[in-house]
Amino acid sequence: MKEKIIERANELFLNLGFKSVTMDDLASEMGISKKTIYAHFQNKTKLVEATTDYLFCTICDGIDTILEEKKEPIEELYAIKAFLIEHLKDEKTSPQYQLQKYYPKIHDILKKKQFEVMQECVIENLQRGIEKGVFRTGIDVEITSRLYFIGMMGIKDQDMFPVQRYPMSKLMADYLEYHVRGIATEKGLHILNKLINQ
Repeated sequence: MKEKIIERANELFLNLGFKSVTMDDLASEMGISKKTIYAHFQNKTKLVEATTDYLFCTICDGIDTILEEKKEPIEELYAIKAFLIEHLKDEKTSPQYQLQKYYPKIHDILKKKQFEVMQECVIENLQRGIEKGVFRTGIDVEITSRLYFIGMMGIKDQDMFPVQRYPMSKLMADYLEYHVRGIATEKGLHILNKLINQ
């Protein structure tokens, strides 16, 4: 039952936002009593914590599966982007922003975990791209990976990019293209243009 509650809460939070969904909403959506939810989660904060953990692990597993395929580095970045867009339901409510606003402690822990995982993944991707001649040899891998992370977090800022004007799928696509164009060689640009035109 605990897993079912987490899965359903995850869907509701992604679609409606962490702030909007109440324990009553979740209970009525699942056709169970609030008491059943509280038997597994002390309060809403504990549920939000469990849900963000669940989503983080699901996304990490999906990304690991893509990394195991050892695709060409630029294709790999686009495969990860497609997976994230599919999984995050296009972030209609910008859950990351709501998490930061209403659950700052959970947000900070999650951001730290995301950075650690993403840093490793991006550095590996950059190094492989340099070896394969699709990324420029002169780039500082450490700095570039951090710039990429900051940008990915930055496009989720609702004050800068209101979700009504800038759909997350478009922002992610534009930002990824911006990132790759900044570090690609001629060979890399050829691959990038092919992927964009598909």
